[in-house]
Amino acid sequence: MTIPTLTAFARSPDGGRGLARDMRVRWALEEVGQPYDVRLVSFAEMKAPAHRALHPFGQIPTYQDDELALFESGAIVLHLAQSRPGLLPDASAAPAARARAIAWMFAALNTIEPPILERANAVLLERDRPWHAERLPLVDARVRVRLGELADHLRQGAGWLDGDFSAADLLMVTVLRRLGSSGLLDEFPALPAYIARGEARPAYQRAFEAQRAVFTAADATAPAGARTTPPPKTA
Repeated sequence: MTIPTLTAFARSPDGGRGLARDMRVRWALEEVGQPYDVRLVSFAEMKAPAHRALHPFGQIPTYQDDELALFESGAIVLHLAQSRPGLLPDASAAPAARARAIAWMFAALNTIEPPILERANAVLLERDRPWHAERLPLVDARVRVRLGELADHLRQGAGWLDGDFSAADLLMVTVLRRLGSSGLLDEFPALPAYIARGEARPAYQRAFEAQRAVFTAADATAPAGARTTPPPKTA
């Protein structure tokens, strides 16, 4: 059996906080007990033809296993969840539960993540625009609507999105962690508690430390003026 290869940032812009999307795939691989290799790529290499042959948009992560090459973190996690036990209910024993978990995977990436990414762009890329002060509250309001709806759902369950922990929770936790420094999560106490349950999983912790080690090593070898102090573990 071959060992799949994942691509990740050689020097992640997330500062070692576990926010880059290879974290989702690392976590999934750890949950299913699948050993894997990591090929680190620079920003220049991401845009080169060799990498674009794997990822047409020149991003990370990519996943290679024998003849199979995939891009998009959600698609990779779905493939792992469908091809290995541990991240989705059994297709034969609980087909309806499996379908619901997959629906929640799509909800994490298509319903919850877009307004969060819109907010990130507003904060990081648009803060010098004259309309920034008016736009940010509007974006925050859209995020709050989704967070409130998600919190309501979680309060009705037993800790996870639908039954036991699944790939849907893995994706949702990684999406929500992007709001860690915004203060918005604190308005919905069910959400920080939910994130903490995900972060407490041994597979998450192994994936986080593996990704963080890459940043720490890159930071240690960077020129003195370019080094940064890795931020705390929780975003």
